[in-house]
Amino acid sequence: MSGTRTEEDSLGKKEVPAEAYYGIQTLRAVENFPVSGLHASPHLVRAYALLKGACAEVNVALGALDAERGRAIEQAAREVSEGKFRDQFVVDVFQAGAGTSFHMNVNEVLANRALEILGKPRGDYAALSPNDHVNFGQSTNDTFPTAAQVAILFALAEVRAAVHGLSTGLRRKGDEFSSRAKSGRTHLRDAMPVTLGAELRAYATALDRVLETLPTVEGALAEVPLGGNAVGTGVNTHRGFRTQVVKRYGEQCGFPLRVARDAFETMQSRWALGAAAGWLKALSLELIRIANDLRLLSSGPATGLDEIRLPEILPGSSIMPGKANPSAAECLNQIAFHVVGSELATSLAVQAGQLEINVMMPLAAFEVLFSAGILARYLPVFTRSCVDGITENPEILQRYLTTSSALLTILTPRFGYLKVAELVHESDRTGRSLKELLVAHGLATTTEADALLNPEALAKLAKPVE
Repeated sequence: MSGTRTEEDSLGKKEVPAEAYYGIQTLRAVENFPVSGLHASPHLVRAYALLKGACAEVNVALGALDAERGRAIEQAAREVSEGKFRDQFVVDVFQAGAGTSFHMNVNEVLANRALEILGKPRGDYAALSPNDHVNFGQSTNDTFPTAAQVAILFALAEVRAAVHGLSTGLRRKGDEFSSRAKSGRTHLRDAMPVTLGAELRAYATALDRVLETLPTVEGALAEVPLGGNAVGTGVNTHRGFRTQVVKRYGEQCGFPLRVARDAFETMQSRWALGAAAGWLKALSLELIRIANDLRLLSSGPATGLDEIRLPEILPGSSIMPGKANPSAAECLNQIAFHVVGSELATSLAVQAGQLEINVMMPLAAFEVLFSAGILARYLPVFTRSCVDGITENPEILQRYLTTSSALLTILTPRFGYLKVAELVHESDRTGRSLKELLVAHGLATTTEADALLNPEALAKLAKPVE
């Protein structure tokens, strides 16, 4: 098929590529919003297709749509939800408010595929219309936020799996190094001993805590405005449509979707998208902290901490031979920084709602889906290319541990804070070892000092008090 076909909308006629499944309203959006070259997330395309299929099925059951058209729309929607025709969703993520342009992109692709199924030519909207049939009983105002929330549920399921994988990897490494005592640090200064394993397991616990808060966000996303149509009243829908279509849509997408408790509130407020962005930001703040710690612990080798070694995944310098950088952690930082910034853009979009609708929905949906997508794709890579390959540097760990003046803290119950502080300052000033000072000041015999500061004793200090 080549050439063009003529289509007409309320603004006039235009020539649409004959091979395109999209139509005139999509073409207008492409011409008017050539902004980023970024297109809708596959999750949003899938969520919208499933929504349209559920609407067609319920409309047929209620007698609002004839079975022939309805079945053709259902088949088209099913094909799109399975990944077909993805190249036909061409509207930029930055577009007209509310998502009308992308919504019509969906309606037109489904209409033209349904026409093809019926043996009709594309663009024959008298036989099956994007607006009158695919969109019967629906509006951008209720379908776009509903599809966006379901798309985010799809995306968050992937993020959950990726975070769980990272947590598991960190905990596995923590178990591997559970008995490796090392110097702790507070304010980046020497502190009482911990174990390398405890540090790594604590990172895993932090991620587990973040995951524990996810169901609250998912619950908010599962309450949808579908069936509210233009402003929440359900105008032009048949009785029972709202309840039945939310139930059917939930069954098709696999989530326990709920009819909005207040049809007008869910049309006005995009709180759930803000909650999702906030959760991704909270996750990213923990990821930044963990990545920074791994970079710090592996710094050096000659001029840094060098307590652990991260896998060398690529050359680290174009000029310094043999240099290896914590590249995987650096990439994770950049991703997480983006997510933190994205949360601000989402927040601005969420607060920009006015009266019965928030027209900034496309931005909020894009930001949340993009953030979730880059995290879900990279965290498994980070686990595999960085965390799984962490190794210890036992000589350095032992040296820092045994020379840290913070160890004298264990003497405060016996000699008092001020006396021990004097010893710490003397050690820092003179460079004399802790064992040497204990003996020199008559606070312990050589045997007692050796017993107090041997590796087994220090390892016990690194474990929590029962």
